[in-house]
Amino acid sequence: MTRVAIIAAMPGELSPFVHGWPTSTRNGIRFWAQRGKEEAWDEEWIAACAGAGQAAATRAFAAIEDGGPISLAISVGWAGALRADLAVGAAHNLAGVIDARTGERFNCDAGCGNLWLTTSPRVADEAEKLRLASAYSASLVDMEAAAVARLAAMREIPFYAIKGISDALHDRLPDFNPFIDSTGKFHTARFAFHAALRPMYWPALVRMGENSKRASQAIAEGLRSLLL
Repeated sequence: MTRVAIIAAMPGELSPFVHGWPTSTRNGIRFWAQRGKEEAWDEEWIAACAGAGQAAATRAFAAIEDGGPISLAISVGWAGALRADLAVGAAHNLAGVIDARTGERFNCDAGCGNLWLTTSPRVADEAEKLRLASAYSASLVDMEAAAVARLAAMREIPFYAIKGISDALHDRLPDFNPFIDSTGKFHTARFAFHAALRPMYWPALVRMGENSKRASQAIAEGLRSLLL
């Protein structure tokens, strides 16, 4: 049996791909599971999200591994653009991942092109995006992929990363970090109240919502191309 682990931060990043799959929640982690069909009948795909950040991604990986050895690990989800020429709403099968905390670099086994992603411990604003792009020659930023890459490397299993762009380099967005708690949970109601009082951010947040939906669809297409 081939067990494929698909790890994201938020359910919305996975929803177009896992639509209709059996789902469950355990210890704050949301799971979806599906068996492959036809020539992929001996594959089991398990998707999980536990929140934002490397600690949450590690918990999701460990929870999937509780059910048996993982054969392939895939980090998916939304990412911010570190280059002005990258189109929002598009998804990319990445060449590799860099941990901004340690400088570690992890190659993806089925990376396409030369786009690298850096994993940051915080949601990056425009200034931090520019710094990360300069320091690591990266094109995208997220908060989880390096943890999945490191765990895959430790187990000597293939690792892929497919990320969809939710926000452009120069988008003026509010600071999301105060609304992410120590477990990686994003407190939507608190953030919505905060944003409602700051109309200067409304246009960018509306665009981000639309771009995130498009990016999730593009991620699903990338996963289908990879797995089917």
